[in-house]
Amino acid sequence: MKITTGKKQVPRRVMLYGTHGIGKSSWAAQAPGVLFLNVEDGLNDIDCARTDQVQSWEQVNAVIMWLANNQHQYRWLAIDSVDWLEAIIHAQVAADAGKKSIADIGYGAGYKSAVVYWDKLLTGLDWLRKEKGIGIILLAHCAIKKHQDPTAESYDRYQPALHDTASALLQEWCDEVLFASYRVFTKKEDQGFNRDRVIASGNGERFVRCVETPTALAKNRLAMPEEIEFNWAAYAQYVSGVSSDAKG
Repeated sequence: MKITTGKKQVPRRVMLYGTHGIGKSSWAAQAPGVLFLNVEDGLNDIDCARTDQVQSWEQVNAVIMWLANNQHQYRWLAIDSVDWLEAIIHAQVAADAGKKSIADIGYGAGYKSAVVYWDKLLTGLDWLRKEKGIGIILLAHCAIKKHQDPTAESYDRYQPALHDTASALLQEWCDEVLFASYRVFTKKEDQGFNRDRVIASGNGERFVRCVETPTALAKNRLAMPEEIEFNWAAYAQYVSGVSSDAKG
């Protein structure tokens, strides 16, 4: 048995989720040596390296195998996006069962079967990290979901737009789960007759939340502050030197 001490520099596993159009893909495109696993086909206006659009589980697996078996310069793999990838996995599970939709598989068994594909994906991604030195970026849209707090009344908060089982699995796997949002200010306006109206305003400022709050799920393992600026450099300063060059 070998025992080691101290910090170990390994490629990161980061998820960035946020509202549609906030610039998640542009954020990931700033990562050095990044290759996009192109699921959404929404990268045409971004100067980046990307695969052809993948539309099946076989195509997803083929990209991972290519990265594993060939020499290349890529240091990061960005999956854009994992909620669209989830749709591919659900379609594959339905096809395995001879159903039109995963929802047609009774008693929630289809969603349990989907975990098998997620496990296969994460196993492949972990291999790329350990053997090829490739960091992983998962991009996701957000959804407002009810959070059941055993110590208080339930409340709504932002979470990745994934099935609960897949969301929990990916959040646990990732080193950082970051939430991209716009800065919003609210104020109450007296309308008379004991009625108030809440008015929201903002200047378009974007930021990244790094710590969980009642309004949004987030986490990090790098002692990051509650918020950072919405750019790759603001994140990279906390992981500087952590992601090594690809071994080729």
